[in-house]
Amino acid sequence: MDFQLRTYAFIDSMQPQAAAHVASTCQGDVPVAGMSELFIEVAPGNEIFRCADIALKAADVRPALQIIEREFGLLEIHSRTQSEVLAAGQAVLDYLGLKEEDRVRPTIASSQFVTNVNPYQAQLINKWRKGNLLLPRSSLFVLEATPAAYVTLAGNEAEKAANISLIEVRAVGRFGRLFISGTESEVESAAKAAVASLEELGGTKV
Repeated sequence: MDFQLRTYAFIDSMQPQAAAHVASTCQGDVPVAGMSELFIEVAPGNEIFRCADIALKAADVRPALQIIEREFGLLEIHSRTQSEVLAAGQAVLDYLGLKEEDRVRPTIASSQFVTNVNPYQAQLINKWRKGNLLLPRSSLFVLEATPAAYVTLAGNEAEKAANISLIEVRAVGRFGRLFISGTESEVESAAKAAVASLEELGGTKV
């Protein structure tokens, strides 16, 4: 399998819900709001072990996630200092002989906007969500994108833009999914920010 830098997503300042979601699902060091973080996803998946080794030795950063699944490997690193996260990321890029622009450009596969969520559907989603509860009669926005890890950036930008609830961020696999809820107007604003954050990213097309 040819090497791919599938995701290189830098987050300047983690928002409270986004940080809490990572903290509640990670196996490693727990990040907190205000920290900077970087998600790196590669293929083949085993290459993420070397990327983690390079990043952690290059700067004062800590890992929350190192996930290897069937096709891809995902690493999250974070620090209270932006420059440390950027230095760690640059060290990985230097090792790979790549630039940030060599990452795969995110593609939005689909998006769904649901108003006045039925209580029964809210119950179904609440069974597996790891973020806030989805309240009946609220509005729901679901964003599906590839590579998967980019939905973490989209979720953070959505939270910056509006007063919404972060329901779920699924950032592993071929497609990632972001679920946010709130009032119709707030969700609309957050959805626009989430979509824009991905459309503005440069990279290569697959």
